[in-house]
Amino acid sequence: MKELELKYGCNPNQKPSRIYMEEGELPIEVLSGRPGYINFLDALNAWQLVRELKEATGIAAAASFKHVSPAGAAVGLPLSDTLKKIYFVPESIGELTPQACAYARARGADRMSSYGDFIALSDVCDLQTALLIKPEVSDGVIAPAFTDEALQILREKRKGTYNVIKIDPTYRPAPVEHKQVFGITFEQGRNEINLADDALFANIPTQNKTFTDEAKRDLIISLITLKYTQSNSVCYVKDGQAIGIGAGQQSRIHCTRLAGQKADIWWLRQHPKVMSLPFVPGIRRADRDNTIDIYIGPEHDDVLRDGEWQKFFTEKPELLTEEEKAAWIAQNTNVALGSDAFFPFGDNIERAHKSGVQYVAQAGGSVRDDHVIDTCDKYGIAMTFTGVRLFHH
Repeated sequence: MKELELKYGCNPNQKPSRIYMEEGELPIEVLSGRPGYINFLDALNAWQLVRELKEATGIAAAASFKHVSPAGAAVGLPLSDTLKKIYFVPESIGELTPQACAYARARGADRMSSYGDFIALSDVCDLQTALLIKPEVSDGVIAPAFTDEALQILREKRKGTYNVIKIDPTYRPAPVEHKQVFGITFEQGRNEINLADDALFANIPTQNKTFTDEAKRDLIISLITLKYTQSNSVCYVKDGQAIGIGAGQQSRIHCTRLAGQKADIWWLRQHPKVMSLPFVPGIRRADRDNTIDIYIGPEHDDVLRDGEWQKFFTEKPELLTEEEKAAWIAQNTNVALGSDAFFPFGDNIERAHKSGVQYVAQAGGSVRDDHVIDTCDKYGIAMTFTGVRLFHH
């Protein structure tokens, strides 16, 4: 198949629409549903990310994409009981496969942003992964293969309209890529830089020059995630998964703040008060996620005031105070932070430090590098200048 006609482009008024190959066959096969223009943008960007994560780490990987940026990305490290609970992993599934662990982490990192996502899996979609996908609100999934059991479950999702795409894992695009804007064709070499190269850790300007193997892995995950995230972008990673991604902001400090806030919410969801919230029976997952987000945030009264809390809880929960939040966030450590370009000022490090960042990878090359280095040294943070910019548009 050389081309596939689509219902419409980014918006319903943008017709005609199609995807096609100038030469050769399309490397994808639609097994279920009718993916749209944005679905394919998410699917193909997400597939590149997980393929590269798998190649770099040797571990099954997954990504949750929304509007051509990842809401979450992860490799398939085992989950703690706490993570299983906040990621809604049912005990009935049993021991999770690496691919299922990767998906649970990618989806669970930022559940608000992952709502209605497109999923990418680096490995075969197995039964356990499909069972985790089944109850989530999602637009589709792309993977190199699906087991028969998994495919049957996914084909039944959303009354048979769920988008399932199989991609040829051996496909490699041409080394030069093109896109059109306003009728003008842009051409550039594909970004094929190797982000699993030890050379990325050759220039360490900070007093602390120690990167554990886990820190290097997490920084590599952050950089690969940023490679497929709309710029400007910053990514916090802990234990093999992105826990906060700030994408598409004009100011880098706004990226750092946004991603840091998401990392804090991810950590606060593990607070005992949050994990023991007495939700009413049968509450929808999306409503539960939204309620948790509000409960943790500054507008907590919206779900705690009389007449409102009864809609969500069987009894009124205690307030999670600002002091309790600060004390809990202070326990989050060993977080890795990647940036798709240099940090222009030390304020980014100040904000990152508040969310437990102890390792940083950024391009370097700012006229205020000395200020950024000094700020890292103040907190004992190890930082590497990669010399690599990862803008993506």
